[in-house]
Amino acid sequence: MAHSEYVEEQEAAVHPVKTYGWAARDESGILSPFYFSRRMTGEKDVRFKVMYCGICHTDLHFLKNHWGISSYPLIPGHEIVGVVTDIGTKVTKFKLGDKVGVGCMIGSCRTCESCAKNLENYCPKMILTYSGKDYDGTTTYGGYSNEMVADQHYVVRIPDDLPLDTSAPLLCAGITVYSALRYFELDERGKHLGVVGLGGLGHLAVKFAKAFGLKVTVISTSPSKCKEALERFGADLFLNSHDQDQLQAATSTMDGIIDTVSADHSIETLLHLLKSHGKLIVVGVPQKPLQVPIFTLLGGRKMIAGSGIGGMKETQEMLDFAAKHNIKADVEVIPMDYINTAMDRLSKGHVRYRFVVDVGNTLHKTMSSV
Repeated sequence: MAHSEYVEEQEAAVHPVKTYGWAARDESGILSPFYFSRRMTGEKDVRFKVMYCGICHTDLHFLKNHWGISSYPLIPGHEIVGVVTDIGTKVTKFKLGDKVGVGCMIGSCRTCESCAKNLENYCPKMILTYSGKDYDGTTTYGGYSNEMVADQHYVVRIPDDLPLDTSAPLLCAGITVYSALRYFELDERGKHLGVVGLGGLGHLAVKFAKAFGLKVTVISTSPSKCKEALERFGADLFLNSHDQDQLQAATSTMDGIIDTVSADHSIETLLHLLKSHGKLIVVGVPQKPLQVPIFTLLGGRKMIAGSGIGGMKETQEMLDFAAKHNIKADVEVIPMDYINTAMDRLSKGHVRYRFVVDVGNTLHKTMSSV
């Protein structure tokens, strides 16, 4: 018996209430049923039943170990929403039955400069929701599982006006674009924003940008997305990045661009679209390093910057803003046993616009054979 299988068997045996999910055992990335254990509810912990979990492109990178930091067995999922089932004795923010969520992190040092500024996401000791190391040295497991437990500081409240399934992607994709727009002052009414890519992040970038009052141009290599960009998501303009005439006409017209694309691509064309002092904010994660055209930057005092998710305070602010402006992800809800097919489709870009796993209603049906 392999060591990992022995651990699974022993952990399942000592836990009267089984914790389970779907995990990958190696770099093949193939997911299958898996038993494991969560810690007991601590005095500041919130435990909740997972109802839905969004599928992020990062999940695919981790499953395949594209970045060389994956730890197996690996249970992905960092867009996790559900209902509180237990709280610790010192929990003050939540009660049983509350709608809650956990995003990309479940811990940080709470003492560094970033943490002091409510930017736990930039803490050097940030603990990833999955494939990370928790405070006790154990591996963290994500939301493709029946329950979640985390310190209340890293749990957010899902507003009543937001459905759980369409709010799940806000915990990564949503906060990623929201935080970037806010920090780089691309949230000021009347500014012109380019959104590169109309996928999981891109469609939410359009929605938040329009709620901020921006003029929005979607920039895409897929002309077929023009109608959806304009009619479904309310973008003002659509730019086919393979059309040289369109690119020429749009030169020096944008105050900022948010680049959501994870595929390898050139950014020089995008920089030409910016006005002087314009900002290109990269939030997608291509596998190959970007090539930076220095003279294009110098000629217009232009900026290339990156942005990750947001801190806990900003994530709650984003959710409240989304509820106020009726911003929800456009999702395809899938059962747990469709997960490997969904990953294959995601790798090919065949999703409109975010997969969300119906964990609460379908996960338990897949575990009977384990």
